Amino acid sequence: MLVRRIARPLLASSFVYGGIDTLRNPQSRVPGAAPVVDQIAAKADQQLPVQLPRDVEQYVKVNAGAQVAAGSLLALGRLPRLSALVLSASLVPTTLAGHRFWEHDDPKERFGQTAHFVKNLSMLGGLLIAAVDTEGKPSVGYRARRAASRAADSTEKSLERAQKRAAKAQRKAEKQYKKGSR
Repeated sequence: MLVRRIARPLLASSFVYGGIDTLRNPQSRVPGAAPVVDQIAAKADQQLPVQLPRDVEQYVKVNAGAQVAAGSLLALGRLPRLSALVLSASLVPTTLAGHRFWEHDDPKERFGQTAHFVKNLSMLGGLLIAAVDTEGKPSVGYRARRAASRAADSTEKSLERAQKRAAKAQRKAEKQYKKGSR
């Protein structure tokens, strides 16, 4: 559909551009990402048997690389549902790290960060729609339920045929037995 061919690149453009910019200059994003990385690493250290590395710049680069790769795939229409999910997952820490409006006292700065925060929420909504878009084709769940139903129907029919053959064979055997016992 034409709308998908236009909408996907438009949605992906922000991620590709922002990811490339971040890969070129990751140091500008490190201060904002540090609290988010610290919180995630602290939670993960409690849950996992190993400790996660704390190199914030590396996390920023990985997130930016994921945005460039997934954004490019989404723009090209390749693996669009998976790409949208990856972008959704990368957008959450990006938003929490880059647009912490609640920490700003200056009304203009707070308004700007709030606007970017809400914009990212809107993009997340678009990505979630793209992630569930089956392009008019039946979903995997629908196909699985339909295949299971067909298999069950086929099995029931096979069972009925087998029962009829068994009953016929039993009647035939009973007739032969009666003939033989006379």
